[in-house]
Amino acid sequence: MRDLRGKKVVVVGLGASGIAAARLCAARGATVTGTDEKTREKASPELLALEPDGIRLALGGHADAGLSQADLIVISPGVPSFAELESAEKKGVPVISEIELATSLLTHPAPIVAIGGTNGKSTVTSLVAELLLGAGKKVFAGGNLGEPLASHADKKFDVIVLEVSSFQLERLQTVKPKVSVLLNVTADHLDRYPDMAAYAAAKGNAFVRQDADDVAVVPAGDDVCRMQASRGKGVLVTFGGAGADVVVAKDQITDTRRGLTVRTKEIRLSGGHNALNVAAALAAVAPFALPEESIRQTLRTFQGLPHRMAFVETISGVRYYDDSKGTNVGAVVTALAGLAEPRCVLIAGGKDKGGGYADLAEALKNKGRGVVVIGEAAPLIESELHAKVPGLPVVSAKTMDDAVTAAAELAHEGDAVLLSPACASFDMFKDYKHRGDVFVLAVKKLCSLAETAGASKVTEKNR
Repeated sequence: MRDLRGKKVVVVGLGASGIAAARLCAARGATVTGTDEKTREKASPELLALEPDGIRLALGGHADAGLSQADLIVISPGVPSFAELESAEKKGVPVISEIELATSLLTHPAPIVAIGGTNGKSTVTSLVAELLLGAGKKVFAGGNLGEPLASHADKKFDVIVLEVSSFQLERLQTVKPKVSVLLNVTADHLDRYPDMAAYAAAKGNAFVRQDADDVAVVPAGDDVCRMQASRGKGVLVTFGGAGADVVVAKDQITDTRRGLTVRTKEIRLSGGHNALNVAAALAAVAPFALPEESIRQTLRTFQGLPHRMAFVETISGVRYYDDSKGTNVGAVVTALAGLAEPRCVLIAGGKDKGGGYADLAEALKNKGRGVVVIGEAAPLIESELHAKVPGLPVVSAKTMDDAVTAAAELAHEGDAVLLSPACASFDMFKDYKHRGDVFVLAVKKLCSLAETAGASKVTEKNR
């Protein structure tokens, strides 16, 4: 629906993407109602600022939003289905996502690179954008990562790079990525999807409208991702081990199609999982024929993202890492495997997302020194670990300060302390960034205390 003039549009969910969608619809001439479960008292200033601009607000629930009378409903990714929405759909009201809305209303359409997967998509999205920028392209990078595309629908870009979540992909109708990447599918969001098949199908929606001029990038040997890619007609490009189009070997990554080889010592990102991320990014940018030297320069300088395996401090011989973006078990297992330190004290927990913690327990059998659990999921994780790793110390903490202190007490010199929660953050924090920031502050506080204690000992010794 490209012409919204005079149409009644209801935007459901007024976080960043919902606010952007409401403003875009209003700018295109629609009569807009924004609705959210938040009450007016709990609404953000950005949300309330919609009203002076002529956007009606229906807060504290959706009953008064007029969903069944709308010409179009735009639903934010964090909002699951509910009775009034389903009733409106049965009456024929179209329901789309913010990404569907934004791409259909672009003033200057551009090729889209859509990057999905359970883990690694933020790193790959950022790296793809940096590779394109390094070659002189004008690039939008956002979606699930950073800015909503709806906020930039009138700007001109050479390439649009979108991190896409399963939630954002649920209601696609016209989106046709030039390149669609599916990095992996592991258990996540099973509090929203009935099973893994439904979750994978949502991830795979980005492939459906691709044709023979488009590219579908998946891991070599991954039958789930390959099956999703086969739902469209894009040219299949694989990354990973021997036989892939972009091969990851011990000391180098090779794009066999263009004969480009990059040695891992030239790449700033470290760890085996990041080698796969680099390979996926190289596969994704191949259709844009970037100069080899600009690719090498970007790989030499790109250092990754905040809250993704970010080193914080060394205290008493223990290294502390912030991986707050590790919001599912698969991500934590990957993070543990990527640590250089032989043993780790893990800080995990938050709002449970379903799927269980058996794989986490298995990963901790050899790597775990101990675990500190926090948040609503703490009893679930503790129970799983006691059952499957009975000798592993598990400590419960109420706050992040307490968690960091407890982890420091469990750790030995040469160990790592890793915040990688395997859970959502919303029980204790605003988002994963807030959680990571609080962890970093707690580590800095512990470092300051350790330095003060060390100085006191020196002073006492010199008396």
